[in-house]
Amino acid sequence: MKIFIYKTAIVTILFVIVFEFLIGSRINNFKKQLNELTAKHNRERVVIKIKEEIKKANAKENYLSEEDRILLSTFIKKIIRELNLEK
Repeated sequence: MKIFIYKTAIVTILFVIVFEFLIGSRINNFKKQLNELTAKHNRERVVIKIKEEIKKANAKENYLSEEDRILLSTFIKKIIRELNLEK
């Protein structure tokens, strides 16, 4: 009976150690990233970065290339035709 208890204790300890190395570190990394995203300072940095990118985009004369314009134009025209059910 003693041997069974010793083996069970050793297997349990090994399982906990392997779990911590393989899965626990990933969980801790995920928690750290989640805490960084929820921190007020980091949210403010993200908002500032988004505002800067919007300012850069507004400074550009054209947002889309000629190919992108054609693709979007034809796509939007098809959607409008599809939504025009009255005709």
